[in-house]
Amino acid sequence: MISCMRPRIPLPLDRPWRALGLMSGTSADGVDVVAIEVEPGGFKQGRPFRSLLGHQVSPYPDPIRDLVLKAASNQLDPAGLCVLQRRLGDHHAQAARSLCERLQLQPDLASLHGQTVQHHPDQGASLQLADPYVLAEALQCPVVWDLRRRDLALGGQGAPLVPLAERWLHGVKPWLALNIGGIANLTLWDGQQTQAWDTGPGMSLLDLAARRWLGLPFDPEGAHASGMVHEDLLAGWLQHPYFLQAPPKSTGREVFGEAWLHQQDPALEPLPLPDRLASLAAFTAASVALEAERARPWPPGLLALVSGGGARHGRVRAELEARLKLALADDVAFPTGAREAVSWALLGSASALGLPGNLPEVTGASRAVALGSWVWP
Repeated sequence: MISCMRPRIPLPLDRPWRALGLMSGTSADGVDVVAIEVEPGGFKQGRPFRSLLGHQVSPYPDPIRDLVLKAASNQLDPAGLCVLQRRLGDHHAQAARSLCERLQLQPDLASLHGQTVQHHPDQGASLQLADPYVLAEALQCPVVWDLRRRDLALGGQGAPLVPLAERWLHGVKPWLALNIGGIANLTLWDGQQTQAWDTGPGMSLLDLAARRWLGLPFDPEGAHASGMVHEDLLAGWLQHPYFLQAPPKSTGREVFGEAWLHQQDPALEPLPLPDRLASLAAFTAASVALEAERARPWPPGLLALVSGGGARHGRVRAELEARLKLALADDVAFPTGAREAVSWALLGSASALGLPGNLPEVTGASRAVALGSWVWP
């Protein structure tokens, strides 16, 4: 039954909505596009998600990915950022239109994350590049975008924003969701309250290391990270100020990216390559385990799920099992890469209804608000 709730934008109330979610994560490897069916009235019961209609992955061509990484490393001038925004807009639009054509679907709305290239929550600033106008023209539907800056304007971190959507997807029993993308983050619902924050590096450093030392965009399944972990290095890395900071907090490639890896060159370069990669994999796992201690005591019967690229990296998973002391199951509810895009589609649908998309207890914002700006075709 559709609620009599009036949407903030002109959308039908006599049927479920078909919503697109477009997510480009800190791994900077491309765009995940999903189409989902949303029950607008379901938000009142905390169960708006109906079904996944389709999912498509659209990898970035090397020239775009190279520019994204330069932008994230502060190596792109304003003209370059300007052009990159349009190129990313075209890429997102082509990916979304391709999925809609394959599904023969006309979406009611699209929720666009864009590609994060800079994130400075301590200064109230974050920059996601994409072009919502190109997307609105390509799809001929309303597009909501720039969801993070409303939370930042209210003193929040602008991240993480998916925990509320995770609650809509997981239900009421206690669960922990660990997502190891470019940056790793965890969300814990204990049945009463939500805790969530970025734990530190996910695959960002390992992918940069693979590009530098293997000539590959990533190390498939972590096959080359077979060496010895240098615990002395690891102990030093875990003294980074980020791990001393209490939540709410978030981070990005500005902290754990090219500049960080370059600073470690004198310590890493003399090591055998398998040891370098193994130590970086252990850094991801150890930082997750360190940060997860903040969430203890874990509730009885906790279901712990892991997703993201790190879930498929054999050495990261092995180090997690040794250091986290919590049984992790693969999150198989959605195809690999789809989960955050599904969350973004739900957040966009909430925005259409004027419903809050942030959790102040997670981001540190002064209040809960509807997120994003809308563009019409």
